[in-house]
Amino acid sequence: MAVNVEETFELLFDKKNTVAYRALQDLQRESEETDCVYAYMDRLSDMLENDNSYIRTRGLTLIACNARWDRDNKIDEIIDGYLKHITDVKPITARQCIKLLPMIAKDKPELRNDICSALERADISFYDGSMQPLVYKDIQKALKEIQKL
Repeated sequence: MAVNVEETFELLFDKKNTVAYRALQDLQRESEETDCVYAYMDRLSDMLENDNSYIRTRGLTLIACNARWDRDNKIDEIIDGYLKHITDVKPITARQCIKLLPMIAKDKPELRNDICSALERADISFYDGSMQPLVYKDIQKALKEIQKL
């Protein structure tokens, strides 16, 4: 089933999270097959600055899913902004970001050192007690995955 990428992209901002999440899944699947979503890279990087953590997470996810198509090195240009989300104010967004980093590292080997040093430097002490060990484990797992590449 072909996805209308333009319409589906707009649904990422839908007020209903179920609608937006379905759009995210459709665009993730599309990104595995084609580079159609890559055309939206600038808008995806704008999403990283959104006040809504769900929208930030969707942007992070789709940027990582499109790393394989990044012939214009757009991710290289925004990697610092992307890596800031390792310590996003919302721990759920931070955890998603961290879990996506090995995907970027796989498709963008030239960014591995930047990614690893950002993970190693991340100060997660501001997360409340129950979240800290989870974020820490995510960081360790991501580092291990990247080192295996």
